[in-house]
Amino acid sequence: MPQENLLKKIKELREITGVGFKDCKSVIDETNGDIEKSIILLRKKGIAKAGKRMARVAAEGLIYINEKDNKILIIEINSETDFVAKNKDFINFGKEVSAIALTKLGERDKFLNSEMKNKKTVNDSLIDLVSKIGEKITIRREAFVDNKSVNFSYIHSSIENNVGKLGVILSLKTSQKKEELSDLGKQLAMHIAASAPLALDKEDLDKSLIDKEKEIIVDELKNSGKDPKIIDKIAIGKLNKFINDNTLLNQEWIIDPKKKVKDIIKEFSANEKIEIESFIRFKVGEGL
Repeated sequence: MPQENLLKKIKELREITGVGFKDCKSVIDETNGDIEKSIILLRKKGIAKAGKRMARVAAEGLIYINEKDNKILIIEINSETDFVAKNKDFINFGKEVSAIALTKLGERDKFLNSEMKNKKTVNDSLIDLVSKIGEKITIRREAFVDNKSVNFSYIHSSIENNVGKLGVILSLKTSQKKEELSDLGKQLAMHIAASAPLALDKEDLDKSLIDKEKEIIVDELKNSGKDPKIIDKIAIGKLNKFINDNTLLNQEWIIDPKKKVKDIIKEFSANEKIEIESFIRFKVGEGL
């Protein structure tokens, strides 16, 4: 690998993991410059821990939420820079697109070919906006919720009403009315925004994700010199913690860490049963 590319890769890996130059260079050499494999290798060696720096976001843009009559639409529109994401033309384009997408029930082909106020389709308007701003802009993903549940939405650190960098939609299965659950709905949505659960409960987690995490934990314990006789026992404990930390019902409640989310649901279900049916969490650039 050319020296310039090597130094660039090392710098990127250090920014993501916070690990020193020498260790980063070692794994970059070992993985032929593959950043994702390098992160996993560092974790296996016990040098880097899973954390926020591991989830480095490589895209900018905004999250928009639009809702009407218990129907809610959440959509992510990306730009290359945060500067463009603050541009009024970009913001207004996203707001109009989200409103159109809601009327089309989130069906991508339908809303992309729908007419905007400028008499052009969303697709053509997107092309015009790219030409005007001079930066790549994409409508990355959207999700639509329309069910008999009680639905809530939340935008974290909004820059305008229902516009921001992180959005959540939450559906509660209950016979109670929305206004009776407004505090619980808002608190749960804020918890999801802050705690980033990957699934609702243990059985909802992707098995391949659990297997991968188990492999990393076992290799890390082996490399740390732990007694082979107790590695499996320690690994089970660490894996259970990973599962609890990443499943909504088993997470510690952000308002009172002595309780879990499922305990809070149980408390509110004293008179009328309440269940979390589903949740959607979009953070700008996540997964890119």
